[in-house]
Amino acid sequence: MSKTLYIVVPCYNEQEVLPETSRRLLEKIEFLLQKQKINDKSRILFVDDGSRDATWSIISDLIESNEYFAGVKLSRNKGHQNALLAGLATAKDRCDAAISLDADLQDDIEAIDEMVDNFIDGCDIVYGVRSSRKTDTAFKRTTAKGFYRFMRLLGVDIIDDHADYRLMSKRALEALLQFEESNLFLRGIVPQIGFKSAIVTYERHERFAGESKYPLKKMLMFAFDGITSFSVKPIRFVTLAGALIFGVSMLAMVILLLQKLMGYTVQGWTTLMGSIWALGGIQLLSLGIIGEYIGKIYQETKRRPKFIIDKIEIK
Repeated sequence: MSKTLYIVVPCYNEQEVLPETSRRLLEKIEFLLQKQKINDKSRILFVDDGSRDATWSIISDLIESNEYFAGVKLSRNKGHQNALLAGLATAKDRCDAAISLDADLQDDIEAIDEMVDNFIDGCDIVYGVRSSRKTDTAFKRTTAKGFYRFMRLLGVDIIDDHADYRLMSKRALEALLQFEESNLFLRGIVPQIGFKSAIVTYERHERFAGESKYPLKKMLMFAFDGITSFSVKPIRFVTLAGALIFGVSMLAMVILLLQKLMGYTVQGWTTLMGSIWALGGIQLLSLGIIGEYIGKIYQETKRRPKFIIDKIEIK
């Protein structure tokens, strides 16, 4: 029996790319229908994350023109991860599996065929993994590899070169929604579900149109959120650094005391000022890391909703 598939696409100010994205996704849905791999209850679900342009207007027109399009409008911008979760939560009770991908057409839509095949063969989670990073700058390639290595060093279970292009079965979606933390880092949460999974590799394309919604500043913030959401090792590094500095300072005091007893005078200005600045910087860095964790605890204890849905339009 064919399954109901939802393709969930979070959108924020994507009016330039939506017409082409919707056309290509509709072609893919129609192809899978012809192959009888999915049924006619399947939908392409666009999630408008509080866009300021004509994104929702375009989505509404698509819904009116074709029954395979559906839409969710959030009450305000809540960020990519929350918008994606809103779409998956909406799809959960209406589908057998959901595929999430971005609207910019960088993720290869042709990989959906293999994802669906793996799902039919019994996989609950299928990860879309980039086969290479040829389209990235040298800086982005280097920082991305460093990020994944650092996350594994911290003990985080994460799939290299995987973003948010994945298929999840209904029961995988139900498991995902049991994770109630406010600080979402889905590419770190999903591997914790633990159901049978597979990997599909694909070549990532250039963005079709519009501007990236993840400039360097946002990428760095997202990476830092991922690190602090899944590991307390940065705090342990602070503790170890403090212990190491304390040990070095005790050794330095012994050396200075011996020099004093032996009659040597120490000029000291460079050493003294360097030590003050170094220790001050380390203290501020340590306070910042600890404060980041305290801030996350504060956000979690408020239990505010991760998203608020304004409209749902599904035929």
